[in-house]
Amino acid sequence: MVKIRNIELGEFPLLLAPMEDVSDPPFRALCKKHGADLMYTEFISSEGLIRDAAKSVQKLDIYEYERPIGIQIFGYEIESMMQAAVIIEKTNPDIIDINYGCPVKKVACKGAGAGILQDIPKMVRMTEAIVKSTNLPVTVKTRLGWDDDTKFVVDTAERLQDIGIEAISIHGRTRKQMYKGEADWTLIGEVKNNPRMKIPVFGNGDIDSPEKALEYKNRYGVDGIMIGRASIGYPWVFNEIKHFLATGEHIVKPGVKERVEATRDHLNMSVRWKGEELGINEMKRHYTNYFKGISHFKDYRMKLVSSQDLNEILETLDFIEENNELFQFALAEQ
Repeated sequence: MVKIRNIELGEFPLLLAPMEDVSDPPFRALCKKHGADLMYTEFISSEGLIRDAAKSVQKLDIYEYERPIGIQIFGYEIESMMQAAVIIEKTNPDIIDINYGCPVKKVACKGAGAGILQDIPKMVRMTEAIVKSTNLPVTVKTRLGWDDDTKFVVDTAERLQDIGIEAISIHGRTRKQMYKGEADWTLIGEVKNNPRMKIPVFGNGDIDSPEKALEYKNRYGVDGIMIGRASIGYPWVFNEIKHFLATGEHIVKPGVKERVEATRDHLNMSVRWKGEELGINEMKRHYTNYFKGISHFKDYRMKLVSSQDLNEILETLDFIEENNELFQFALAEQ
């Protein structure tokens, strides 16, 4: 049983990665329904929380059905991160996660996210300060290093464990790589197999099939897997991996009706949570994946992506559902 303090996550948990403008409550609801064991919010700016910025505060919204749920923060000022942890604790999440992995220029080049990988001593000081400022379990998400010359994650993970973090998730790329190339799990395996490491070690990067999840589980010995991009528009990935790990067999992939139902639920929840305009706009990144592999779909995808009218989008989804026999999965995608 993998545990973060007293939070039981199962024998081999699957985690939903924190993704900006993706891992919001509507999307998390679908991932939870389809098998995610632990989820994290979108990352939240510590400075935004302290200033009471509306966008940052809204990201604190969590719901009982999501538990266990972690709230992730990022920032470059130690004092601000401590204050943010205190604010977050009042919202009663299960975990506080620190983002030391975001490679985006506007974050990393200010010394936050993956930017702190250029200053490991500060990373350790900041983490220790946050651990001391909260009663909640603190976890970390990070990368192998800043670039190929600074892949210090084996030593760094040990140091972070020693000052009190209770789990670590590692993305198998450097900051310089961004999301390019293939994720290298070799050092993730070294972290896990370091005899001094006692906390759960979760691997992240490029897991997009049940077969790959099983292969990496066996090869690197990680305690669980964090899934990001493969879940966008496809929350079924969690249960598909779980079923394959348990049985060696594939479950039936969702058909057109199931995909429409999930898309409709996601859209309606997004509109309720964000308002109609933003809810519609932020759904556009999901449509392609929800209907990936369906032939004769291009015109309908364009309708979904181009429309700003909620009723029109819902009518398009209704048509797809009612005429699902027109849309056959392309064999190339199976």
